[in-house]
Amino acid sequence: MAAEDPSVSGVSGRYATALFELARDEKSVDAVMADLDKFSAMLADSADLKRLVRSPVFGASEQSKALVAVLEKAGIGGISANFLKLLTANRRLFVVADVIRAFRALVAKFKGEATADVTVAEKLSDTNLDALKAALKSVTGKDVALNVNIDPAIIGGLVVKLGSRMVDSSLRTKLNSIKHAMKEAG
Repeated sequence: MAAEDPSVSGVSGRYATALFELARDEKSVDAVMADLDKFSAMLADSADLKRLVRSPVFGASEQSKALVAVLEKAGIGGISANFLKLLTANRRLFVVADVIRAFRALVAKFKGEATADVTVAEKLSDTNLDALKAALKSVTGKDVALNVNIDPAIIGGLVVKLGSRMVDSSLRTKLNSIKHAMKEAG
């Protein structure tokens, strides 16, 4: 399955595929996805957690102790917690964001959904997220799962990548286009 989807490859793809197959067999795909989403949100919000995940300075035992505390506090248990502990024990916790992205892609494919990567300048409200999902559903004819990234550098607007299609309506891109047009005119 991983070889069929170019976004699910390499080390992160192998881990994501193994987790997906286990979650599917245990009929807990939605629960694992919810836990991974929670962990992903925590990772996005905490510089300390990012440092713990990415820094090679921390040894496996230090990483493991800290991760166990984080998982307990977040209420993440079962397959998801065991999986994150396995990544830590194998010194692969630094690929967790890629594994979560690949897992989302596998879940979307399993559920017949499309996945869109969306980059925005600031957090979207639930109303705006629902409107974006509805607009993408009207284009694809499928339910669309969103991977939302916040990047203040785009200034405003959004960048949507859906499969091989990309729509960039960011203010940064528009300003750069105007800048290039002015250079050519001058």
